[in-house]
Amino acid sequence: MHILIAQIRSALPFDQPAAQHCNGNCQGCSMKLLEFLATELDTWEQRLMQGEQPSLADLSQLAKSGWKIHRVLQRNGVVE
Repeated sequence: MHILIAQIRSALPFDQPAAQHCNGNCQGCSMKLLEFLATELDTWEQRLMQGEQPSLADLSQLAKSGWKIHRVLQRNGVVE
């Protein structure tokens, strides 16, 4: 799970200014999607620090969310 979280954080532009996320022609709000995913990652980091062991389903769900959000960000021109 730590590796997956690190990969998601490195692949997506969580630290870009809001102006770079919005170009007017969106198929989903890039800012809201990034905020949602950042919250999910933060939650998992806290749960891992408390000793919780993620299941395969947890890993799969987080990976699936990351891929879906990445595709939307690609369509919106936020990532390549």
